[in-house]
Amino acid sequence: MSGTTITPWVVGNWKMNPMRANANQLIEEFKQLLQQNQIADESCHVGVAPVSIALTTVQAQLQDAARTVYTVAQDVSRVAGTGAYTGEVSAELLKDSQINFVLVGHSERRDIFGDNVEILKAKLQNALNAGLTVIYCVGESLEQREQGHAEQVVLQQICDIAPVVTAEQWQNQVVIAYEPIWAIGTGKTASPQDAQAMHAKIREGLCQLTSAGSDIAILYGGSVKAENAVELAACPDINGALVGGASLNAASFYQIVQAFAQSK
Repeated sequence: MSGTTITPWVVGNWKMNPMRANANQLIEEFKQLLQQNQIADESCHVGVAPVSIALTTVQAQLQDAARTVYTVAQDVSRVAGTGAYTGEVSAELLKDSQINFVLVGHSERRDIFGDNVEILKAKLQNALNAGLTVIYCVGESLEQREQGHAEQVVLQQICDIAPVVTAEQWQNQVVIAYEPIWAIGTGKTASPQDAQAMHAKIREGLCQLTSAGSDIAILYGGSVKAENAVELAACPDINGALVGGASLNAASFYQIVQAFAQSK
């Protein structure tokens, strides 16, 4: 079971959405909800992950929110620093723009864009060494779950990165997000019992890798919405949510944040 001092995280992954006008409206609506019914910073970390061209714009728009809302990059280059790497955005460039959080290992990056173990390790190591906090995504396919390999697959994905994470980085810069691939964008959600069972297994694996294992936040992702957030938030090893489609609706996203802020 997780440590009682873990502050939950709720991060909205906008993926390749929305258009600029809609993004502006979404942020303003969310800020208005936070103004009307403020959620204390210490009760829940909150972040949004827009497309890369909108990172600094969104960050600026969130500056006057009633509470801290982090701006999170959806990906980072496997190449460090600067140089002749057309189309890439390095961890150092993110840090230079005060973007201090990044997703690494999302299943869409793995499955669609070919991010294999070596690429993910390079991305993770670059991000951590630049001082970014990484939300590292893990999860199994429906076929892997049906074959009884879900736990093995997920734990291997965590073990894959262990060689490039220091003890201090585990403690201060790593968040895990468990996203069963079969539940991403499908409307299907792992039952709270199934999700908690996997989170407990992840917790067990983390504790074998690092002394900080009991204090690392483990988020659930996979069709999280306002209707199931309270039940998921009540699970002892679910320390927040990585929210996809529901984060594109300000009211739904606010309700999910509220559910986790009130849960611990």
